[in-house]
Amino acid sequence: MRATQRLHDLGQSLWLDNITRQLLMDGTLRHYINEFSVTGLTSNPTIFDHAIKNGAAYDSAIRQKRAEGKSGEALFFDLALGDLTQAADLFRPIYDRTGGVDGWASLEVSPLLANDTTSTIAAAGQLHARAQRPNLFIKIPGTPEGVPAIEASILAGVPINVTLLFSAEQYIAAAEAYMQGIERRLAAGLDPRVDSVASLFVSRWDVAVKDVVPHELRNRLGIAVAKRTYKAYCDLLASPRWRALVAAGARPQRLLWASTGTKDPDASDTLYIEALAAPDTINTIPDRTLLAFAEHGHLRGLMPVDGGDAEHTLAAFRLIGVDDAALATQLQREGTASFDKSWQDLLACIASKSAMLEHVAHTNASQR
Repeated sequence: MRATQRLHDLGQSLWLDNITRQLLMDGTLRHYINEFSVTGLTSNPTIFDHAIKNGAAYDSAIRQKRAEGKSGEALFFDLALGDLTQAADLFRPIYDRTGGVDGWASLEVSPLLANDTTSTIAAAGQLHARAQRPNLFIKIPGTPEGVPAIEASILAGVPINVTLLFSAEQYIAAAEAYMQGIERRLAAGLDPRVDSVASLFVSRWDVAVKDVVPHELRNRLGIAVAKRTYKAYCDLLASPRWRALVAAGARPQRLLWASTGTKDPDASDTLYIEALAAPDTINTIPDRTLLAFAEHGHLRGLMPVDGGDAEHTLAAFRLIGVDDAALATQLQREGTASFDKSWQDLLACIASKSAMLEHVAHTNASQR
């Protein structure tokens, strides 16, 4: 049995951290579902930027959208919704079979709205309505401005993937927003079942401190933060407040591990997959890491519900001057800025590709 199947059997979902039109067209995504137990996927601006820039799979669609007068964000969201609704349809049997626990795709609101709560709420609702798929999450960052947008979107019945979380405290704020949204729905006599996941970014912690930590602490900070957050997640699942919501018909917001590809060339290429094995969670995984784990990955036990050695490890980092609370805030700010840059790069890529296709079309027409 493949390691991916064993991970699935213990109760953790494996979602692909990638989406391209080529993956959909050539059967690769279906192969991942059938052979590697992949049960969902996530997307982000960088993924789309690379896919559009480095291939021709989107060229005909860009020509068509340009002919319709589309450009910029409007053109991109047409492309993205085309891919993600197709992916959602591919995962729909899994969604139906699991009663909606699994089988999801995710689409991000414009990162340019990260500091605009009202516009984020509006954009999330519009994207979900356009998709017309029950198994499409809309991604909203768990920033201070994003948290109220999460609550309002849940109240409006929009399934939310909370992104850019870097600490247990940031996770708890996102979970609190989710619960408040559900409680407000119950108070209004609305269906309390609105699904959500909360995405904790892991490997970026280790990248941030790689030049200041001794060898024995390399690649241990992200996992320690994840263990602490998993304890907070388990504590919340067991809390009277959460159990009351579940009894009323709500679904628990699942914890999702993001940024789980190994960045250190000297570390195992399956480091974070093996360390983050935990029931009732999700691991989003890049293609290369998925294939590596399927080929030679091992399950080395489950994450401890009590956090294990997390506090001891975090204390060791504090002794060498790493302030994990301050770093969590810094990483979230940097993540927001990175997503913003990726978005600008994506829009520039679409503009460049559009201009190139129009030039080719004009040249071909003049040669006839």
